[in-house]
Amino acid sequence: MVVKNTNQLEESTNFTSDFKAKVKALDDSKASVKGLVESGVSKIPHIFHTGKLDIGENSASDSNSNVPIVDLQDIQINPTLRAEVIDQITSACHEGGFFQVINHGIPVTVLDEMIDGIRRFHEQDADVRKEFYTRDKKKKVAYVSNGTLFSGQAANWRDTFGFAVAPDPFKPEDIPPICRDIVIEYSQNIRHLGFKIFELLSEALGLSPSYLKELNCAEGLFILGHYYPPCPEPELTMGASKHTDSDFITLLLQDQLGGLQVLHEDKWVNVPPVHGALVVNIGDLLQVS
Repeated sequence: MVVKNTNQLEESTNFTSDFKAKVKALDDSKASVKGLVESGVSKIPHIFHTGKLDIGENSASDSNSNVPIVDLQDIQINPTLRAEVIDQITSACHEGGFFQVINHGIPVTVLDEMIDGIRRFHEQDADVRKEFYTRDKKKKVAYVSNGTLFSGQAANWRDTFGFAVAPDPFKPEDIPPICRDIVIEYSQNIRHLGFKIFELLSEALGLSPSYLKELNCAEGLFILGHYYPPCPEPELTMGASKHTDSDFITLLLQDQLGGLQVLHEDKWVNVPPVHGALVVNIGDLLQVS
């Protein structure tokens, strides 16, 4: 015999309908999470409530062994150093799939200015930001609140400004002037570094340096500039929930606030920011490959 509690079913349906309505209202406003903060909210909407937060409090010193720092200095001209770096990357990929790179060829000034440029975009007047708000995946430049806002899961407390770099790049005039120059410069630099990382990964697999690039693993590049506005109830939500990246690799530029954690041997490990470093994450597609 099957027994249904119609009161609970009705409450569940109403909750789902209310959740969807609030998500749609946020999306329709085009003001994003930053707009909520600007409106003066003291309580975050329920659509952001994550429930029990699955986070760790490991010390920063514990993370260095799990997310090693790999120095790329002189690896193009010194075969011995290159072999050592390939060994380090091989080990990092086997043990956790994360490592950080320093002396990678991108000037620290470019990295710092990119962080500042993304911040400037998000801190513009709401009416200016709204001009770029879209969920049209054909757009090469897009501002959005939560790429997974309509997934049915709790929304993240963040906004995102993204742009396609390859194979079909954005037009320079489509990037707002407030960050146009640095977006163009950073895009060129990060694509070049991506090629270099793919060469090292190919060699770590025992293949020729060009192998992964020839498989078109480096063909696509999309850059996301996340922004995490101040939250009045940070204990209830997250800026980025637990996930994996559905790509070949991710090159992550952290600001100096920290907060990034990775799952290693069923434990969350802090990845403290290293000024001038980029975090390399082996994505789902490369793991499957």
